[in-house]
Amino acid sequence: MTNANLAPTNAKALVLALTSIASFMVALDGQVVTTALSTIRLDLTASLETIEWTVNGYILSFAVLLLTGAALGDRFGRRRMFVVGLAVFTAASAACALAGSAAALIAARVAQGVGAALIMPLAMALLSTAYPRDERGKALGIFGGITGVALIAGPVVGGVVTEGVAWQWVFWINIPLGLIVIPLVLRWIAESRGPKAALDVPGLVLATGAAFALIWGIMRGNGQGWASIEIIAALGAGAVLTLTFVARELQARAPMVPMHFFGSATFSSNTASSFLFYGAMYGTLFILPQFFQVAQGQGPFGAGLRLLPWTATLFVFAPLAGALVNRCGERLLIVGGLLMQAAGMAWLGMIAAPGAPYASFVMPLVVAGAGVSMAIPAAQNAVLGSVAIAEIGKASGVFNTVRFLGGAFGVALMGAVFQMLGGLESPQAFADGFAPAIGTAAALSVLAAIAGMAQAPSRRAVALKSAE
Repeated sequence: MTNANLAPTNAKALVLALTSIASFMVALDGQVVTTALSTIRLDLTASLETIEWTVNGYILSFAVLLLTGAALGDRFGRRRMFVVGLAVFTAASAACALAGSAAALIAARVAQGVGAALIMPLAMALLSTAYPRDERGKALGIFGGITGVALIAGPVVGGVVTEGVAWQWVFWINIPLGLIVIPLVLRWIAESRGPKAALDVPGLVLATGAAFALIWGIMRGNGQGWASIEIIAALGAGAVLTLTFVARELQARAPMVPMHFFGSATFSSNTASSFLFYGAMYGTLFILPQFFQVAQGQGPFGAGLRLLPWTATLFVFAPLAGALVNRCGERLLIVGGLLMQAAGMAWLGMIAAPGAPYASFVMPLVVAGAGVSMAIPAAQNAVLGSVAIAEIGKASGVFNTVRFLGGAFGVALMGAVFQMLGGLESPQAFADGFAPAIGTAAALSVLAAIAGMAQAPSRRAVALKSAE
């Protein structure tokens, strides 16, 4: 039975509620583990390099399967594949909680990412199908706001649960949610399908192999030696697979990534910029909570609270950027915002020390958070405005895939810099590695700002300025 027996308003509200809960679970699990990493590392006696894979395993499987998840929903039914994604995510969460080794936890996190890659694109597709065009924007705004709360609350929730109960419970909390949402989705959401596009399986295999090889090489370079056969082979294979992927997509009838998108300077510059600044963001989310715990002696909850001046700026500055984008243009908000993020990260690197008072961290965290909170909606708006209306769904999928791959790259790169110059043996050793790692985030943000400058000013902003 579906929502046919409900009043239309109630039926739409149920779809909004159920898809929002599911997306909240996925977004929360992307961040909730950040403040638990130090505890997990000690409990499972894992190295920093190994524990990075609990983050990157999730991000990589999620990123490379996003477009495939949307295509599977169009072909086999969006509700059906959405439920499959929820089931996989819920079962994988239980496997994470039961993991007795780092290897088992990493494998379960990869499975979580597979489920998430079905949930997120299909949640938006089901929601867009349920609401008429004139109501869709408001519904998507509520949906995005709930997902944004998960991104902000994730580190704090992870800290509370890890410190108050045990790190395993950051995963156990998904089980009752999944078991409640799945039957409700089957009961109240109608099935829908999209155009049956061919699945680009060779493209998927090449993209996955390229991302894995490059991330593997960066993460293991310090331990194995950058001139070792393993690292040269991994990075070389990643480069070859990337080039092969591009050649394949240029020739494919139904490519996973339509290469003509990159003929637009706006699409190309903002995609490259997002890859870089998401690398800075995710790398910081990986290393900063551990700095507060290892170098400054805070517990997981204290570390999560100390991130709030950075993460909570999203509530203030993202709506402000949305209101200003048509007047100022995307380029100004992106470049200016990313230079602010770079300044905030560089500031953190200069003051980071085991005995530094927390008050000295607040302003650089606010500056960095305000900057990236302005850049994110502006970059998304620019990318979606650079393609034809019929291609917005595909362009959104490509953009999301690239930015999450950037996140995995950032975690690997900043982890490598930390291990090269710092260590876990003392608070000072951690601070010695943290400063150059966070400096790397500042450098990535500057490069992202440079990439963002390549786009032309938006036509609407130019027109408004001329009218004044």
